[in-house]
Amino acid sequence: MAKRAQARIIAVAKSGEFLHRFESLFPRKGIEVHAERSLDHVIESLEKQPYDVLLITSTAFKAGGVDGLELLDLVAATSPQTQVLFLASQADIQTVVSVLKRGVYQYATFPVQDEELRLLVEAAVETSRQHPLRPTSRGEEVATEPLGKIVGRSDQMREVFRLIRQAAATDIPVLLTGETGSGKDLVAQAIHWQSQRSSGPYVPVNLGALPPDLVPSELFGHEKGAFTGAHGLRKGKFELAREGTVFLDEIGTIDEKVQIALLRLIEERRFHRLGGCKSIASDARIIAATNANLSEAMERGTFREDLFFRLDVFRIDVPPLRERPNDISLLVDEFLVRYNGLFGKNVRGITPQCMSLLESYAWPGNVRELKNVIQRGVLLATDEVLSPDHLPAKLRPGRRAPTKVSFDIGTPLVEVEREMIVKALEVTQNNRKRAAALLGISRRALYNKFHKHGIV
Repeated sequence: MAKRAQARIIAVAKSGEFLHRFESLFPRKGIEVHAERSLDHVIESLEKQPYDVLLITSTAFKAGGVDGLELLDLVAATSPQTQVLFLASQADIQTVVSVLKRGVYQYATFPVQDEELRLLVEAAVETSRQHPLRPTSRGEEVATEPLGKIVGRSDQMREVFRLIRQAAATDIPVLLTGETGSGKDLVAQAIHWQSQRSSGPYVPVNLGALPPDLVPSELFGHEKGAFTGAHGLRKGKFELAREGTVFLDEIGTIDEKVQIALLRLIEERRFHRLGGCKSIASDARIIAATNANLSEAMERGTFREDLFFRLDVFRIDVPPLRERPNDISLLVDEFLVRYNGLFGKNVRGITPQCMSLLESYAWPGNVRELKNVIQRGVLLATDEVLSPDHLPAKLRPGRRAPTKVSFDIGTPLVEVEREMIVKALEVTQNNRKRAAALLGISRRALYNKFHKHGIV
């Protein structure tokens, strides 16, 4: 793991006197302070090199040509290792509320004493330093993405990045919802590595992959002789996690007995191993995930309402890939790099036709399915570019298994055309770009047919 030669801080304030005072707080070597009078060049600075801390005063936040809240979203998405400190006057408390919702690490109100300011900065630097570094292709030090392997630039993913930072700043339970393969496990990892618990263990448990009778022992452990086959003491995941994080994937699959035990653990912060009498304290944070509708499970009586409300304190909905097609090119680049290294290949890109096919596909398996498609393509490739021939048959023109639509002989062609358009929109979840590709026409032609057939 690389080590940062020195701490880097950006201080943004309209007052030159304050900036001079701030710089004087860190005379020793090892801390570099970069001063700015406005927010205008902050993102450019972050793109050039990693910074541990971004300090902003409320006057600088509200001045200049850059929207402060949008800038905080950009920092969260492009430089999430950077901890943001916010200094505000008493009159700007409403602004403080807004920036805290954008994942600001800490704030203080003026007047702030030198020692308090120094301690705030040093604590922020320490939090930033918990994330490892990797070298860039130019040999520079850049913080490894603490959002794990999550890739995205769409509005939906920018919102997920913001919520990750907000969740990481607290210790409350988090519930992740989303379809299978959408990346809920990566979001859970990112929350852990962004949080102050990152020095503790991250313990994932796929509850859906475990036989129901083994779940209690897996979570809480067991004593020797607790049941047939329990030949010795075994610590459970909550005991192993200590002060770290336990990720409970597919939480909707556990039975009522485990739900009761989990509810008791959340309420009392203590549990018993199976067959044991000793009460064991647990300070592990819980992040749960589900691809099922827990509200419907509660109505059916298969999931306890009291447990649901204790898990659903802070919810993050992870969007399916079909709702963020603009992220596909970024994901493809990420997977090409990964599988080039794994297979010893040198695939540099994909053809425009191939990308068009990827962007027009509905991806029922989400990011996981895209990853498998690119893995297969890189493995099959014999040159430096992926083409449609490297894609599975279901993605290639004329080979995809279509949704069947039947018509009676004698149905007017105008009705056939209208029904085909409606079905294409249903299959693509109303994505007009993909619907046009499915019908083999341009989007302009599709819009003309909307007008012709009165389709809104």
